[in-house]
Amino acid sequence: MGARPLLNRRLAGMGTTIFAEMSALATATGSINLGQGFPDTDGPEEVREAAVRALREGHGNQYPPGPGVPELREAIAEHQQRFYGLTYDPDREVLVTAGATEAIAAALLALLEPGDEVIAFEPFYDSYAACIAMAGAVRVPLTLRQPVFRPDLDELRSLITPRTRLLLINTPHNPTGTVLTPEELAAIAELAVEHDLLVITDEVYEHLVFDGAHHPLAALPGMRERTVAISSAGKTFSFTGWKVGWVTGAPELVAAVRTAKQYLTYVSAGPFQYAVAEALRLPDAYYTEFRAELHRKRDLLAAGLTEAGFRVFEPQGTYFITTDITPLGEKDGIEFCRALPARCGVVAIPNAVFYDRTEIGLAQVRFAFCKRESVLREAVERLHRL
Repeated sequence: MGARPLLNRRLAGMGTTIFAEMSALATATGSINLGQGFPDTDGPEEVREAAVRALREGHGNQYPPGPGVPELREAIAEHQQRFYGLTYDPDREVLVTAGATEAIAAALLALLEPGDEVIAFEPFYDSYAACIAMAGAVRVPLTLRQPVFRPDLDELRSLITPRTRLLLINTPHNPTGTVLTPEELAAIAELAVEHDLLVITDEVYEHLVFDGAHHPLAALPGMRERTVAISSAGKTFSFTGWKVGWVTGAPELVAAVRTAKQYLTYVSAGPFQYAVAEALRLPDAYYTEFRAELHRKRDLLAAGLTEAGFRVFEPQGTYFITTDITPLGEKDGIEFCRALPARCGVVAIPNAVFYDRTEIGLAQVRFAFCKRESVLREAVERLHRL
């Protein structure tokens, strides 16, 4: 096969994800897994029963419609109107995907040409880098720097060039927990309109905001026609394995994303789509209680990590806490996380893997708090051994 590497050079250096590595380490060592962001309990029983009912009644057991089942597309449109006052046509402006991950991939593959530049917040979720690379585009990081992790809007302006095609905005932001303010969003919107840029917004943690509120960029002047908004059911309803996500946007944008999406999974999660349609229509009390529960867990883990010697950057949203390990006499978060299971039986994720310039985040470590309170308390007790 010659000297040419088997792996496409665009994916060089993107082997097994850190999530797979750390989750395997958790299993092998019997450690508490505060690494990968999935809950350790299922979501609402009535939603789970809705999936069982769909399976038994034969709803979605064969290929569902390519854009998603009508019931779910209608529920997504209702959700956008109910929470944000945004009106979308469920037939032309909503697309169901295999989780937000596929939505991101399909949107980037559809909207980018080789050589286009994409500005994204650094640290960024690892699939952003891979999907931008697969599209042949160039990622341009706008670094959110500790301790506040807020975007420097002057720097953002300076990063825009004639090759800039797209802004990839994640709010609430994984891994830092930053939630963009209305003022920051307005400034980003002005730049997008001024430079005629497309925008993809990853809003999967939209219902997990503890300080402030989530404001969709698409609601701002000039943004609806240029914004592909992405969210999913996994984080909001604690059924991450169902992989039900969605895209909302202007008809021409959704049509472009659908063109790429149909050659990825084509369709997925048939019966689960019907269940998520019911989940999205849960009363306001569900969303309020779910957020309050995660807020308590955030405070519990943040206090425990502080007592254990970490410097804690309290997140405004998501279900992750970023910490600095230098007060513990540590410098390398990657080595720290690889050794942590053996040292005290806990797994975390090194933030360095979310940076192009790993040295910026080398001392940062991320912990997930979407676990039972008893598990978080046990993890904190173990971390005190440090």
